[in-house]
Amino acid sequence: ARFDGLWCVPGSPYRSLAGVLAAIGFARRHQRPFLGSCGGFQHAVLEHARTDLGWADAEHAETAPEATRPVIAPLDCGLVETERTVRFAPGSRVARAYGRETSVETYRCRYGVVPALREALFGGPLRAVGFVAGDDDGGLPAVHAVERSDHPFFIATLFQSERAALQGQPVPLAEAFVRACLAHRTRRQPTLEAVE
Repeated sequence: ARFDGLWCVPGSPYRSLAGVLAAIGFARRHQRPFLGSCGGFQHAVLEHARTDLGWADAEHAETAPEATRPVIAPLDCGLVETERTVRFAPGSRVARAYGRETSVETYRCRYGVVPALREALFGGPLRAVGFVAGDDDGGLPAVHAVERSDHPFFIATLFQSERAALQGQPVPLAEAFVRACLAHRTRRQPTLEAVE
């Protein structure tokens, strides 16, 4: 509760699946800025499936390979040390952060959204806003970024935008996340002062 925002970073499986899902749920319920990348994206989708959609048996195939309802499963072609052009939905927060509707992004990922569940997963407040052409079953673009329509800043990407910093490049999503955290702090400052 004392943090102005939560960034769920790559590196799954995490030490505590329950802990990471609780943190994502906290950010969602309390309108706390949230950014997820790679594993953070995967677990944001899993948290959404379990809580918003009520799929108690939803699982991540990395931690539950025998699950009857995996929402995150191995990609047909792993995205390890690769680049893809991602197309952003016009008007999305992600597109606004980048100031454009496409970006070449890097990955180190082996898991993604189960293509057959795309419509069921992203028909409500969690919206698909980033797509990579031709990776999905049936020729549909694969979902590589999501954001919540009922939240001031809740964005998750399968790609790792932060890796641009290793090349000395700006990281638009990290910059937008920090701005959202500052805005959240400004909004809650009177509450904190009243408590002190």
